[in-house]
Amino acid sequence: MHEKKQSFNTFWILFVLTAFLGGSPFFSNTMEKEWVSIFNGTDLSGWTIKIRGYPLGENFGNTMRVEDGLLKIRYDAYGPEFNNRFGAVYFDKELTNYRLKVEYRFVGETAPGAPEWGYRDSGIQFHGQAPVTQKLTDAFPVCLEYNFHGGNGTDDRPLGAACTNGIFIEYKGERNTTTCIPAEIPKTFHGDQWVTAEIEVKEGNISHFVNGEEILSYTNPRYNPENETAKMLMANGISKVKSGYISLQSNSHPIDFRKIELLEY
Repeated sequence: MHEKKQSFNTFWILFVLTAFLGGSPFFSNTMEKEWVSIFNGTDLSGWTIKIRGYPLGENFGNTMRVEDGLLKIRYDAYGPEFNNRFGAVYFDKELTNYRLKVEYRFVGETAPGAPEWGYRDSGIQFHGQAPVTQKLTDAFPVCLEYNFHGGNGTDDRPLGAACTNGIFIEYKGERNTTTCIPAEIPKTFHGDQWVTAEIEVKEGNISHFVNGEEILSYTNPRYNPENETAKMLMANGISKVKSGYISLQSNSHPIDFRKIELLEY
């Protein structure tokens, strides 16, 4: 009897130790999940291009290209006028709860004929509609955006604002009444330096980070029923936005990405 009891106790000690070290599925948590690179540095496998005025998948002017292990967005084939040919490159998987990390830098000169605000402007679009549902002439999807700004070498031009298109958010307990909410901790990056931007999306709570520091948080994304496309995306009239697609903007200023990593919860 004593030997059985000792064996039983030994079993539970081993079970607890195994669980503590991560060997039991009953004790799994988000700390065990791993970052996954979703850009292979060779091509755009797993991504889809959408440029205003062109069919889904058509890479007009070789706008999105992979060179030297970088995802580069360029406008050297656009001619004298940008002509509002905004675009984005979409990751093919719909996402719900996750953390996304990208390393980017602005380079070169803004495309001729671009809007004034296009200077060193780009961003990560997320909770976006599927690109297949976008109209040919749509410049931007229904989505949220982590806005990228680059400085001009002198003036403050902070990045990290939360911008919305067809979606409402709650900031400090109130629904937004403007298109963009600036970062709470303003940071401007000048020149062609690399910047690390992160977004965490978890159960309706969203946070923006730059170089590891949280700069903005907000909650409760909901479709705007007065937006025709957003209304179409509301299943059974439910406005809560639980998931969507991420994409990297092509807004008229050349930009490079060297790392794009995803951690799903």
